[in-house]
Amino acid sequence: MAATGLTAGCEPPAVRQDRPPSPTPTPRVSPTGPHQAGVTLPRTAQPNLLAVVADVADGVAVGPLLAGLGEAVRTLTAGTDPRLLGLAPGDLTVTIGVGPRLVRAAGPSLPGAADLPRFSRERIAPRSRGGDLLVQICAGDPLLLPVVAAALLGQAGDRIRERWRQSGRRGPDVPVREGLSAPRNLLGFVDGIVGPHTTAEQRRHLWLAGPAPVAGGTIAVLRRMELDLPRFAALSVAEQEAVFGRRRATGAPLSGGSAGSDPDLGAKTPDGRYLIPADAHVRRAHPNVVGAGLMLRRSYSTDGPTPGLLFISFQNDLDTFTKTLAHMDGSDALLDFTTTTAGATFLILPGFDRQRPLGAGLFP
Repeated sequence: MAATGLTAGCEPPAVRQDRPPSPTPTPRVSPTGPHQAGVTLPRTAQPNLLAVVADVADGVAVGPLLAGLGEAVRTLTAGTDPRLLGLAPGDLTVTIGVGPRLVRAAGPSLPGAADLPRFSRERIAPRSRGGDLLVQICAGDPLLLPVVAAALLGQAGDRIRERWRQSGRRGPDVPVREGLSAPRNLLGFVDGIVGPHTTAEQRRHLWLAGPAPVAGGTIAVLRRMELDLPRFAALSVAEQEAVFGRRRATGAPLSGGSAGSDPDLGAKTPDGRYLIPADAHVRRAHPNVVGAGLMLRRSYSTDGPTPGLLFISFQNDLDTFTKTLAHMDGSDALLDFTTTTAGATFLILPGFDRQRPLGAGLFP
């Protein structure tokens, strides 16, 4: 440190002025602890994501497979793994989940043992439905995503077979209220405002409290969707806002207030019309209307022949998601612009460390 300071102090002024400032190092996110990183940590999700869904070959010992993946996650996020090819890990997180087939083998009544039901507006090929293993990779540096995926898939070798993968990007964050921001989605609206954001809400709605082998985990749902952007873009701004039930520019509910305000679902115009239409997304998906818990929702915009999004939700009860989507399925105006092309649910394993390998509570 002293030598660095001396060198900088001895540079000619012109050199110091012409040199661009050094980038601020991205804080490292520890992979160990009571919960896996990549769900609530870091607090503001990284802009780049790659989700890889795979099957585990018959006869494979799941415990050693997961333990090896956990150790690889630890070395990759520490920056000590040569498979990073010299890239700095920065805010890299890797989150690993197991699908219902593996959970049922460990215990048929465990959270995460139920398959994701089928819904309308789906066009899902067999290889894009379900799966045994989820590897979610998030980072500020997009170069890390394929490099880390290659390292982890190489670690697993022929014990797994990839089903599908999807990369995505989060839009710029918009302040919602103090300590909370949310990104814009591909349709131009602020996404993920409602959710379990406080520690108390996360304890109630996000993290599994038990049984012991899954305590500290959560349930993830992944849905890849195509969006009919041309048809949505053809709507007026007022019509687009009626689809969501929020202002496009600010994220505020049509009932008034700011982006962080709770929607007033009973508010009406003087002539008796709801300010938030009956089929608006914010009404059809509202936890109080559905009678379900809160979901921590993440949406990532995707490229391809048809633009779309990868929707990921985390909750401690799969019914939270299924009840919400069933309620939306009937008359949510937003779903008229979506077609789901992949879907799966996974038990996100509890946190791990050197003494307690990843998945050790479920798979010895």
